[in-house]
Amino acid sequence: MACPEFLVSDVRATEHRGLDDLLSAGLGLAGLAGAPSPFADAARPSPAELRRRAIQTSWKGIADLGPLGGYGTVYGGVPDVPGREYQAFARVPGASQPHRVLLQVPDHLDPTHRCLVVAPSSGSRGVYGAISLAGAWGLPKGCAVAYTDKGTGAGYFDYADDSGVQLDGTRARRGETMLEFEPEPAATDAGVAVKQMNSRDNPEADWGRDVIQAAQFGLAMLDRAFPMLAPFTAQNTKIIAAGLSNGGGAVLQAAGLDDGQLFAGVVALEPNVHAAGQGRPLYDYATEAAIWLPCALATSRFAAVPFGRAPDGSIPPARIQRCASLHADGRLPGATLAAQADAAYERLRAQGWTDLAMATAASTTSFDLWRVIVAGYASSYARTGAADMPCGFHYVTIDRNNQPAPADAATRAAWWADGSGIPPGNGIALRGGMDHSDDPTLAGLDGLRNLWTGDGGGARDVRASIAASAVQLPRADLPLWVLHGAGDGLLPTAFGSEPYVAWLRSDGRAPLYWRVPHAQHFDAFLAVPGFGAAHVPLMPYGYVALERMWAHLFEQVSWPRDLPTPQATPRGEGMLRREMLDLP
Repeated sequence: MACPEFLVSDVRATEHRGLDDLLSAGLGLAGLAGAPSPFADAARPSPAELRRRAIQTSWKGIADLGPLGGYGTVYGGVPDVPGREYQAFARVPGASQPHRVLLQVPDHLDPTHRCLVVAPSSGSRGVYGAISLAGAWGLPKGCAVAYTDKGTGAGYFDYADDSGVQLDGTRARRGETMLEFEPEPAATDAGVAVKQMNSRDNPEADWGRDVIQAAQFGLAMLDRAFPMLAPFTAQNTKIIAAGLSNGGGAVLQAAGLDDGQLFAGVVALEPNVHAAGQGRPLYDYATEAAIWLPCALATSRFAAVPFGRAPDGSIPPARIQRCASLHADGRLPGATLAAQADAAYERLRAQGWTDLAMATAASTTSFDLWRVIVAGYASSYARTGAADMPCGFHYVTIDRNNQPAPADAATRAAWWADGSGIPPGNGIALRGGMDHSDDPTLAGLDGLRNLWTGDGGGARDVRASIAASAVQLPRADLPLWVLHGAGDGLLPTAFGSEPYVAWLRSDGRAPLYWRVPHAQHFDAFLAVPGFGAAHVPLMPYGYVALERMWAHLFEQVSWPRDLPTPQATPRGEGMLRREMLDLP
């Protein structure tokens, strides 16, 4: 069968059976939750070893596989699913860099219920980034699953040896073969370039197109896999787009671009979504949070929440210093820490932050994720390379003592499998954007905030890139379900899902919307003691939504105009029980 014209590489086809299946690469649930899958030669892992570890990392980075979380007993499962994979590089018009597309085809594909699930990666992860949602549900069901990394992923380019990642996950140097990400040449001391942040493409604006290309690739590869059943088309194959976090935003972008009824249904979990004039884009509220939340969390109302205080019960010094810094430059009133913290809290409340979102965002603040996210996204939106990121930020390789040093071969080789797509981590550090004051990160954060609020050319460029990522209305008859944790502190519902759903309803659409009590953004964080006790996972609700979508598409179950949100209860210190989820 002919390959789609948007492919820019040959298709790599591999078989996965026995001890190397599609869903867990032969690791099973215990192996996925265990120690990192080993490489026989750390400096030269094989493509099969890299794939196995990439699948494991994607599972562990998204799903709660902890001993108390209930995965595999209360909900979900990791059965053995033999089959084939087809993978290639694709490119959307106007982009300089490709995105990965990958189709997993189970041997037991159901020819009487032709189903293709299309799944963009969550966060900034690589091509397997949605396997715990779409793969875990779709592959055992007999569906094929098409993935895209949507222009993100850990195909890091290291200028020290001018190397990047080729299609099979192994590293190669510029000019030797086609690479996942090949930025413009620079000096050997230019550090590390990250595709999402340094491609100069603003890939977020193309996430919907990436998803559509992944669906089209999936259909073409199904023709190749089952020529006796060809052609596979949107008319004879039900295509469900499913994603979470940035992947959730990507499927909603794709839904707004689908004017040819490609998708039969869409399920979006905790989506990073905004429409023009609706809600607030991530960069807006994340730069705000990076500056003001550390001080607001110093109020006594957050003393008992997870990560609200240091392990010894004290207020972390960096939060005290942030209050002092904002007070010293006239941005916060109050002569005492308590008064300053209350003023920061009230400021965020006035901007739409809820107590629940701030409380959960104590974890994001403690892990310094706000600064990491906005530094990288600023570069993506400003369309800068590795050497000219805004506010002096840059990515460098480091040694075990956190000092700049060239990466060794083993560190480089593992990046594609282990990286989250947004450093720091895996021997790469975020540097720059700091001064020598008592609050060294504030100056850089103010600079990043000014790229949203300012009047300069850089700010106009950033705002234009963000505007280009806004979603459009989906077609009126598209079954669409948005699910979001009520306690999401990274992508608060008040800024994304709720205004998006309200916008759809005001224009005659009828999306289903669940704002799940006690769920938050990172299921993987639920294995952290104390944090998991206060929450429930969101993933089981995504599986329920996909199951309901299946019933509608294949069993003629009517699509409801409304469906009551389950009233979940926190897990507590013991093991998760099914009744805590209140699943229908």
